[in-house]
Amino acid sequence: MRISINELSKKLLAKKKELGLRWEDIARALNKSETYCCMLFYGYSQADEQELEALSDLLKIPKHELEDLKDAPLRTPQHPVPPMDPFIYRLYEMVVLYGIALKDLAHEIFGDGIMSAIDVKIDLKKVVEDNNDRMLLVINGKWLKYRKF
Repeated sequence: MRISINELSKKLLAKKKELGLRWEDIARALNKSETYCCMLFYGYSQADEQELEALSDLLKIPKHELEDLKDAPLRTPQHPVPPMDPFIYRLYEMVVLYGIALKDLAHEIFGDGIMSAIDVKIDLKKVVEDNNDRMLLVINGKWLKYRKF
């Protein structure tokens, strides 16, 4: 189990910047989503052998220096709760503000259960609406019904 990935994360992010890569470039090289690639760089995902090889080739980092990415990550927040960063705080605020309404709607539609945070796809896109940039955040998670026993 990986305890801390801060140093490796810094190295990966520095190489991304040095090479002028965008998340879409990394996603294409790994054949994964941009969100997944961000999570991998920040230590929240576990790389397989193919991803390690692709990263090594793309970032020009020897594969053995990336081996820690194959360990199971420790998925604890890297920021305080509540978050202090304005962007992350706004996401937190949306959950706090809209959470109860979304829960009510979800239970009406799906029944008693929860959305999986493990079997989830998250996508972030830019859309232009009425000459304004907008962020489209799609969270597509498997619905898990509570079992009666």
